Formats: sequence, structure tokens, C-alpha cells
Amino acid sequence: MSKTHSGHPKGLYTLFATEFWERFSYYGMRGFFVLYLTATLMDGGFGLEKTEAYSIYGIFTALVYVTPIIGGILADKLIGQRKSIYIGALLMALGQFTMAASVRYGLTELVSAREMSLYLGLGLLIIGNGFFKPNISTMVGGLYSSDDPNKDGGFTIFYMGINLGAFVTNFVGGSLAEKVGWEYGFMAAGIGMVASTIWFFIRETSVLSGETGHAVGLPPKDDPTSKFKLGKGDWINILVYVIGLAAITYGVIWGIVNIDGDIIDMIVKVIAVGGFSYLGFTIFQNTSGSTEWSRVGVILALAVFNIVFWSGFEQAGTSFNTFANEYTNRDVFGFEVPASWFQSINAVFIIILAPVFTIMWTRLSDANLNPRTPVKFALSLVFLGVGFGIMAIANDSYKESQALISPMWLVMVYLFHTVGELFMSPIGLSMITKLSPPKIVSVMMGLWMGSIALGNYLAASMTKISEDFGFDTFYFITAYAFIAALVAFAVSPILNRLMKGIH
Repeated sequence: MSKTHSGHPKGLYTLFATEFWERFSYYGMRGFFVLYLTATLMDGGFGLEKTEAYSIYGIFTALVYVTPIIGGILADKLIGQRKSIYIGALLMALGQFTMAASVRYGLTELVSAREMSLYLGLGLLIIGNGFFKPNISTMVGGLYSSDDPNKDGGFTIFYMGINLGAFVTNFVGGSLAEKVGWEYGFMAAGIGMVASTIWFFIRETSVLSGETGHAVGLPPKDDPTSKFKLGKGDWINILVYVIGLAAITYGVIWGIVNIDGDIIDMIVKVIAVGGFSYLGFTIFQNTSGSTEWSRVGVILALAVFNIVFWSGFEQAGTSFNTFANEYTNRDVFGFEVPASWFQSINAVFIIILAPVFTIMWTRLSDANLNPRTPVKFALSLVFLGVGFGIMAIANDSYKESQALISPMWLVMVYLFHTVGELFMSPIGLSMITKLSPPKIVSVMMGLWMGSIALGNYLAASMTKISEDFGFDTFYFITAYAFIAALVAFAVSPILNRLMKGIH
């Protein structure tokens, strides 16, 4: 129907480029965010201690994966994936520009106003991501039928869009932030989000099912056989959502900054309990029959291993970032490489290896040798553990010599972690679209993002957790990654049977 010569739907490449610019925005600020928070007031930062900066980073990166639960529910029940993507994109653009406004150099009397701008920007990014993130992935799945052998390959190609954006942005946004001014890094990220919105608008009519030619991601009540682009009424609705959500976010952030912390904690707990209760009720209400329940059980089991993986992998933005900044020799012919550039190494390896994995999965499928999803997850944890073993040795080397270490140590770590990521992340996204009950695919995608959220939150706390047990952080993560891998291998035959014929 609407497929290219590669066998993939044309809409895949539209969504690929839309995600490219969104990831350009997100990873741009993520690459230098901790460095910005720990920079002195004279240098335009907030002068925070590392642990405090890690905590803010961890809460932020966790929440950007929690809000997709809400975004997924609203898309499934009310507004559809396309409108959700526009709402999320516009909110995130506002968020990045608001973050830029938080930058001031050498001023101590405006710290409270700067904090308000910082937290408001983060809040807009968190809410915007909740609308954008689960729904663009769901739309990729909607381009293929459930049994299309090209589906895993399509998600891997889509994953390249994520990492192309992550690769480019650190050379642009990271360089501007560290070398010119923090505000220019945030502004570059905001411009990237605007570009994502414009591209999706121009190419929206190409997002069609490769099998039927029907429009993907429209509001539930719209006819996908006759409507291929959002209309004027839809855009009025989008703007109402953006303005309303921005106002609500401002109110929430004002409350967090000005209301007693104990009251805020109580409100957060009530919202969390209510949210997860509603999520559980939605899954219960829309799942029927032993086959669907069996597959939902597999999703929940694999989510545990997903948490373990991301709690290690997301050290990239915290301990790996400061390790690159403080302990790594970054001098290249007299030029000091910005620490944020190291965040692009993972993306480089994704770009190189993703096509290899796509070909590998296709050939293994043709030969009936393609590993089942639970085995792929177990292998991802093995590679995670190997990477942290290398990091532990590098850390020991610095402690013994007190000399800056070669950047090749970090390159090796990112190589192993990237291989692990390719066994885990695109496969997980594809798995959700295969195993989820048809009525709640976006909700289950939101649940999956929630498991990544918990992994991100644990990543920021991993140093404290390991120290409480009396272990070096990198050795601690090495051990628990390998233990989790052994458990995953052990339970994989059971999970394979519970998938009920889905590979």
C-alpha cells in the first residue's frame, strides 16, 4: 500500500525525522544539565553539590517517563496520537525556552526567580514529553500489522532517529552551552523542538498503515479511511490543551516552590496512588481472556528487567558525565573537548550498529534462529554488566595514579552499553505493540515508559545505595547486572510460553 522499496511504510521515515528533532531537543539539554546545575553562580549555574544535582536530574528523567502513562490514556480514550504529539512538542519548546530564561551570571539576589524559571521549564518538558513520547512509538507500531516480520526492523530504524538526534545535539547544544553560554544550549534545544513540530505538520499525510493505507493516530471517533490530516477544529483543541496545561504546570510549580514540603509530599503520594490505581483499573477493564492476561503478565515481568537495565545505563547523565568532566583527559591538540560530547558516543555506536542489528534480526528470522524477546533482554543485561566492569577498572586506575585517564575507557564502556541497549530498548518497544491488548496499546506503552522512569530514578540514587552496602558504585552495578541476567535466562522459557505464539 504505502510502503517504500525497503518494505517499510513511508510514514516510518516521517516519524523517524520527527523523533530526530525531539531527541535533538531532549538530549541537548540532558547532556549538559548536571554540568549547568553544578556550575558556580559566577559561571551562570546554581552552584549545587553533585549529589543534589544528581537528585534533580534523577527526578526529572524519571518523571519524563511517568507522564507518558497519562499521555497514553488520553490519546487512547480521547484525543488520538497525532494531536498528542503536537501538544507535547509545543509544550516542550516552551519548556526549553523557559529553561534558557533561568540563566543568570554572577547574580545572587535573583536565585528564587531563577529557580522558578528552572522548575517551570522542567515541568513543561515533563508534561510535554508525556504527550509526545508514548504516542509516537505507538504510531510506529500502528504502521505494521501484528505479524509483520519487518516490525522489529522498523523499530530499530526508528531508534536510529532517536540516536541521530542525540549524536548531533551535543556538538551543537553542548558546545554552545559549555563554550558560549548555558542559555544558548537551551535555546538550541528549543529550536529543535520547533523543527520537530514543523516537520510533522508538513509530512502528516504520509503516516498511513503499510497494510491498509488507513491513517494512523487519529482521534478515536475519526474515520481513518477518509481523514488523513488534522483540521482547524483539531488545532483549536490542541492550542486549548497547550495553554491550559502550561497554566496548570505554572500553578503546580508555584505550589512546589512556595508550599510546605510535607504537604507537597502528601499530595504527590495521593496522586501517585490514584494514578497507578487508575492504570491498573484500565488494564483490568480492557484485558480479557487467558491469552491477553498471559501476555500482559509477560510485559510486567520484562518491565522488571527493563528497570534494572536503565538504572545502570542512565549513569551516563550523572556519574559518567562528571567522570568525563573531572577524571578524563579531554585535551586534543590543545583543544579541550566539552564533557557533554561524550554523551554522543552512545549515539555514534547506535547509528553504526542499528543497521547491523536490523539485518541480523531479519536473517536470524529467515533461519528460524532469532532469539525470543526474554533471551534478548537477558543478553542486554550481560553487556550492561561487562560495561560496568570496564568502568570499575578505569575508576581504579584513576584512584591509583591520580592521573587523568584515557577517553578510550569511556568509549569501551559506551560500546558495550550500546550493544546492550539494542538488545533491550527497540525490542521492548516492539514487544509492547505485539503483546498489549488492542484497546490499550498506548496505555501499556505508558506503563513501559513508567518502568524506564523507575530505572532513571534508581540511577540517580545508585551511588548512595551502593555506599550503604559498602561497595564501590561501579562494582556494585556490575554484580547486580550479572545477577539479573542469570535470573532473566532462567525464567525465559516460562515467559516464552506465556507469550502465546508471539515471538
